[in-house]
Amino acid sequence: MEIYQDIILDHYRNPRNFKAIPSCPCHGEAKNPTCGDRLAIDVSVKDGVIDDIGFQGVGCAISQAAASLLTEHVKGKSVTWALALGPKDVLGLLGVTLSPTRMKCALLSLETLKKAIKKR
Repeated sequence: MEIYQDIILDHYRNPRNFKAIPSCPCHGEAKNPTCGDRLAIDVSVKDGVIDDIGFQGVGCAISQAAASLLTEHVKGKSVTWALALGPKDVLGLLGVTLSPTRMKCALLSLETLKKAIKKR
């Protein structure tokens, strides 16, 4: 369990794909009103594959780490594959058991990713 906590802290302190993709038509935004987490995700798609992805946002370690882990996980994968991801997939990336409140934080990235992809 400690290794997963270390992974979460690493992704929170050093987020991967923390960037905007200018002029990207696949842009999604979401927020968690319970705790104030906010995310925006940009997805660049070429030939049905996510070739670049970036996120920006503010929030707790769980929401930011989940976004970092998820963007790494879907980069290079098909849009169809990414749209089929579910909550268990994101929670599996985090590797820790979360309370219902923290689960909303973790799943914010999945909601935002799907919003962005559906705009293509």
